[in-house]
Amino acid sequence: MPLPRFVPVLLVASLVAGAACAASPTLDRIKASGTVTFGYREAAAPFSVRQRNGLVRGYSVELCEKIAGAIGKALGVPNLKVAWRPVDGESRIADVVARRIDAECGTTTITLSRMERVDFSVPIFVDGGSALVRAGAALREVADLRGKRVAVLPATTTEAALKKSLAVHGATASLVSVKDGAEGIAAVLAGRADAYASDRMLLTQLKDANARGGELAFLANDFSFEPYAIVLPRDDPDFRLLVNRTLVELYKTGGIDPIFIRWLGPYGRPAPLLDAMFYLNSLPE
Repeated sequence: MPLPRFVPVLLVASLVAGAACAASPTLDRIKASGTVTFGYREAAAPFSVRQRNGLVRGYSVELCEKIAGAIGKALGVPNLKVAWRPVDGESRIADVVARRIDAECGTTTITLSRMERVDFSVPIFVDGGSALVRAGAALREVADLRGKRVAVLPATTTEAALKKSLAVHGATASLVSVKDGAEGIAAVLAGRADAYASDRMLLTQLKDANARGGELAFLANDFSFEPYAIVLPRDDPDFRLLVNRTLVELYKTGGIDPIFIRWLGPYGRPAPLLDAMFYLNSLPE
C-alpha cells in the first residue's frame, strides 16, 4: 500500500525542526542541564552588582532574567535555574568563548575586534567615556590630562578610547590600573591619581554613592561612544535570535520602561541618543 503524499512533507518538516534544534548548542546545553549561566560584573551598579544579601541585581541583570524566562518557555523548562558567575574586564569575553557562561550581562561595549571571538545582542544601552577629577583642579578636557595620572580599569574599551583620545590631543598621561570603580574614586580623592576614567553612567553612580562625591567633577566632554550589549557565544544564531526577540519585545511594548525607571531613573530621563537606540532596535517581526 503506497504511503500518502503528505508523509514526505511531514518527514521533511520533522527533519528541519530537528536540524533547527540541533543548530543551537547553547540551548541544547541549557536544556540538558536545566540551568542557564550568566556572567556579571560585581561592582558595575546600576547595571550589575552583587548586593550585601548576596543577590545579583541591576539593569543588565534584569534584562537577562527576562531572557531566562524566554529560554525556559522556548525549551519547555518552566523551572529553569539561573546561575550567576562573576567576571571581570579581562575574563568576561574568555568565559563566553570557553562556554563557562552562556551570556554576559554587564557593561560590555560592542566592538568589531570583540566580534572576532563572540557575538552580541542588539544594544541595551548607550553611554560615553568620561572622567572624574577633583573639583577645582582645572582639568576640563582630555588635553588637560597631559602629564597627569589617570586611573582606569585595564582591558576595557575605556582604556583603549582614552589612549586614542590622548594621542589625538598630543597628550601623554600615566595610566594607573585599578580593580574597580571604588578603587579608582578612592585614588582620586587620596591624591594617588588625578582622574578616574570610565563610562559616564558608572561614574555618575559612583559619584552619587560616595560621601565625598561633592569633591568630584566631570570632564566637560565625553571622549568615546559606548554601546552596551549582552555578550553571546559566536556562531549560535538561534540563541542570538531568541535573546534579540526578547529584548526587541521589551522595546516595542514598553516593557523596558519600568526596568529603566527602577535602575537608571534616579539619574534622569533617557537621553535622546538612548531613546533613538530603543526606537531603532524595535525591529518588526
